[in-house]
Amino acid sequence: LSLSMQFLKERIRSFGHAFRGVRLFFKSGPHAKIHGVASVLVLIAGLYFRVSALEWSLLIIAIVLVLAAEAVNTALEELSDIVQPDFDKRIGQIKDISAAAVLFLAFGSLIIGGFVFLPRILALF
Repeated sequence: LSLSMQFLKERIRSFGHAFRGVRLFFKSGPHAKIHGVASVLVLIAGLYFRVSALEWSLLIIAIVLVLAAEAVNTALEELSDIVQPDFDKRIGQIKDISAAAVLFLAFGSLIIGGFVFLPRILALF
């Protein structure tokens, strides 16, 4: 019984670390704030336009993927700066490629948002 309680305490503690990471993520990076604001706007638009369950699924998947990719990108940039504080062309390339991953997902999310919201927005006019 004590082993399972210890396991449970460790899992709860790991959630605490993850939530601290979420706070650090939104506190540390301007891109995180931009993605956060965009996510809130998408959620508000989804409520306003009463999107379907399938559309909600697509929007939430897109939001989560962009936020997760940005978090990994931010962590990789922070780690790179610790490992190599001086300019290094290879580190710069790694950072650029990591940022490209976020860009791919952001563009894909924009396309999903366009499919979901553009017809509704155009119908307002």
